[in-house]
Parts: sequence; structure tokens; C-alpha cells
Amino acid sequence: MATVVRIGYAPLSLPMAGALRWGAASELRALEHLLIGVELEGGAVGVAEAPVRPTIYGETRDGMVAALRQPLGPALTGLDADDEAATARALDSVPFNFALKGALDLALQEARAAAAATHLADVGAGPLRTPEVSFILGIAPLEAMLDEARTVVAAGVRTLKVKVGRDAGHDDEVLGALRGELGPEVRLYADANETLRSEEALRRLERLAALGIAYLEEPLPVHLLADRRRLKAAGVLPLIADDSAFTVPDLERELEADTFDILNIKPARSGWRDSLRMLALARDAGKGVMVGSQACSGLGTLHAALVASQEGVTHPSELSFPLKLRSDSLDRPLPLEDGVLALDALRSARLRPELWRPTWL
Repeated sequence: MATVVRIGYAPLSLPMAGALRWGAASELRALEHLLIGVELEGGAVGVAEAPVRPTIYGETRDGMVAALRQPLGPALTGLDADDEAATARALDSVPFNFALKGALDLALQEARAAAAATHLADVGAGPLRTPEVSFILGIAPLEAMLDEARTVVAAGVRTLKVKVGRDAGHDDEVLGALRGELGPEVRLYADANETLRSEEALRRLERLAALGIAYLEEPLPVHLLADRRRLKAAGVLPLIADDSAFTVPDLERELEADTFDILNIKPARSGWRDSLRMLALARDAGKGVMVGSQACSGLGTLHAALVASQEGVTHPSELSFPLKLRSDSLDRPLPLEDGVLALDALRSARLRPELWRPTWL
């Protein structure tokens, strides 16, 4: 019996090389995340990264710590970490808190692996040893976006996810310039972050298709279910579900309404258990799957890569965000080459020990 004896946390602050801008007004200039740790009887510890995104999930550092102190920490403490039904009930007993619960689930899985003298990368990796990667290109002036694209393509990225939706003219200029400079060897797709209006959406999709965009993520606000269903049925571009599928019940609703073609699973918010459940549901429904980053450092990227290595992941995954950072949480750089992440090389990476100075509850 691997009993959970205590839960800990530590702030994770990492500088970025420039800002990431997306959606109508969102902007990120540095990672101010939280590391979440779970210790088992016998001393085994697992640590995961919880991204702080108040504008998306409503979670702040202080709020995460408060929810750890009461009720999530006490609900998990004393449980058998190998009893997945019991730990799932403890996590599911509290609604929302997506990134915190995702990190707790991932830390539990890491602690279980550590108790067996191994690592989640050794026991949880799937058959896709070299998952394709994509890079998130935020909204910025044209030359800044082109410069960043050149840098990451030189670093080995072959798929760019381009944030759009604030200014259609600027979007078209950027996408045309990227396509003209990078050529057909680099795949481009777009993420509108729910910024399009229903009356313009079909026309914008047709324009994006003409610019060579491969697919589009969340064009319309999530609450417009009927409009999103009609837009998908038009078949202009494959559509990606992200904000519309935070949870397993969300995904079940979207599958029933048939609103998307590709699912973006983000382990930073759905953890290990629910990420695999969502992958299975999408795979069984014949949907494409990619794995996303919630602007995570290397630690969160490692966990996302383990999900991206599973059977059923069919599209490039967001496994290159640490290229945006001036320093990373892992003790070695991402092994990127020719558009893929070398998972076997990443398996030996570990959290920099000086970053884990926890406060234990």
C-alpha cells in the first residue's frame, strides 16, 4: 500500500523571451506557475507543473494553495496512491480547479512510479517514440512573428500554430508572409481562441483555407453550440476542439453534437487519467487528436509528451513551448530535430533540483 503522506507546493518562476499574445486581449510575459508534489509513505515523491491561468480557468497561485489546504490536500492524504478509484473520487469531489487537479493527478502518477524505483516516462510512454511537434506563434507585429518563426524552424520545428482573431487584415498578412517565406515544408494552422463572430466565421474560414491553413482551433465562442455544429458541417476546414472540451463530460457533449474534427488534449488541465480517457473517446469516435501545452515549461512538456506518445495521437503536438523561455525547469534542453521530439532522449530529463524547495501541508 503506497499511502499518500503529504502534499507540497513550490512557486515556479521562469522568464520568457518576449510575450505570448492570444485571443481578444490575453498576454503572457513570464511563467508564474506552481510545482505540486505528492509524497508517499517510504519517501517517494512525484512533482508536476500547474500553470496559473486566471483568464482561462480562474486559477491563481493563492487560489491553488488555498484549494490544496482545503479540501484537496486533506482529501488525498491517507489514501492508497495505487487505488485509482479512490484518488479519482477525491479529485472529482471538487469542481473546476482544472490545472491544480491535473497537476495533482500527474504528481500522483510520478510518485507511484518513484515508489517502484522508476519514472513515469519509463512506465507511461506509448509506442510513438518520436511525436511530431508544433510551436505556438503569438500575435505580434509582422516582423516579430517572422523572426520567431525563423528561430523555431531553425531549432527543428516543422508545424506552427498561429494565433489569430484580433485583426483579420493583420492575420492575412502574417499568414501569407509565413507561407511565402517558409514554403510547403512547414505546416501552418491557426487558433482563433473563440474570437470570430458567427456571421463572419464561414467567410473567414474560406479565406484561411485559401491561405493554406491546415486546420483551425476554436473559431467561435464555446456557448454557441448550434453555430459551431453548423460551421463544422460546412467542411471548409478541419476544426479543433480545445476550450470546448476541458473535461470528459465536455468532450462527450461535443462528440454528441459533432462540432469538431480534431481534439486538443491538454494534460496540464486534465491530468494523466482523464487525458487518456479523452484520447480513448476521441479515437473510438474516429476523431484526430493532438496534445497541447498550457504554456508549460519542460516539466509540463515532458508529461504532455508522454500523452502524445500514445496510440491515437494523429497530429503534431505542442511540445516546444520551452523554446520561448530564457531558462527551463528541466536539466537539459528539449531533443528536437526535423519536426519531432526524441522521447527516449527526453526520458532521462529531470526537474532542476534547486527549483523544488517545497512547502509541505
